[in-house]
Amino acid sequence: MSNQNSNVPPGWLGGFAESKPAFAYPDPDLSSLPMLCNMDNIERIKRQQRVYWPEFSWQTIKDNPESRCFQRFAHNISSIGYDDSGRIWSIICPQQGLCAHEIGCLNVEVTVTGQRGWVNETTKELAADMTVEGKIWFSPSAIQNGIVKQAWELFEEASLPFPSDKANAIQVSTHKVGNPDQPIFTIRNGESELFQAPWFARHPKRAWTVGHIEVEIGEVVTHNHPIVDAFNQKIIDIFNFGSGNMLLAGNVLTWNLWFTAPKLVNTVMWKTHAERWRHSIEADHGRHQSSKKRYADGSEFEILDLLEGKKKMISNKKKMKKMEEMKEKKRMKEMKDIDEIIEIIESLL
Repeated sequence: MSNQNSNVPPGWLGGFAESKPAFAYPDPDLSSLPMLCNMDNIERIKRQQRVYWPEFSWQTIKDNPESRCFQRFAHNISSIGYDDSGRIWSIICPQQGLCAHEIGCLNVEVTVTGQRGWVNETTKELAADMTVEGKIWFSPSAIQNGIVKQAWELFEEASLPFPSDKANAIQVSTHKVGNPDQPIFTIRNGESELFQAPWFARHPKRAWTVGHIEVEIGEVVTHNHPIVDAFNQKIIDIFNFGSGNMLLAGNVLTWNLWFTAPKLVNTVMWKTHAERWRHSIEADHGRHQSSKKRYADGSEFEILDLLEGKKKMISNKKKMKKMEEMKEKKRMKEMKDIDEIIEIIESLL
């Protein structure tokens, strides 16, 4: 790892990692610590390590190791915040923009819902537990898309939630690999041992240290409403076509966290950091984009790898006509079932 000790600010005390024998490697047990709400203790944060290279990886075809792809999410969004003793109080995970087939761009965020753990600057180690949700919602450009815009109007007429912003985002559950009943999973030292990352996804010469996360993707969180749940599932299906099944239920999403050297924290800036970057991505997908998805041999992932033989051809004129017919109905409940909405969404695949 890079020797960045000269850049480390003063004030580090340490000691929290050693406060209980159970916290120690090789198998840190953090269960004695409460899972903390991610934004409840910002005033306690004194130091941070930014994840300048969040290197994600997953199988584009589930259970096919040769289909594994690699993608770096946007720089400088993710960060881990802790006090001078090393106790972690907040973790910011990445966001990115993704433009999906025919419906425009979507915002994608890994939202931390709970965390606990420690950092040791002296040994460059860390151990943490966390819970997260994947969130997906339409960007402003997608909302201007004719299909999306009219679908939103139909949802509004029926007073149904539509994923037009983060508050109404489609939520995807996650859990410990192989254990759907355990939503807590770990951040641990070193790179993931599930695979050998290629050279372009590794940064040992520039990073301060590295950790890794492995999480299994669960089901889409239900709204207990057949129309909303079916619509959201279809949007996730489209997203998975565009992303290479990144959020496919049962797939394992892994990311190696390549950190830069510790820095001091401005707590006011910390509170606004994630939201500021999300709005930046939402407004301009060109400035803070992720890298292109690549296979281990360096070749780029192509959507056609998944879409070949599955894309249904339908003209824009026909799609718009169908949506106009739906719009004329006074209320969504007048539909016999949700097939008309599903037909439109399926035609985009």
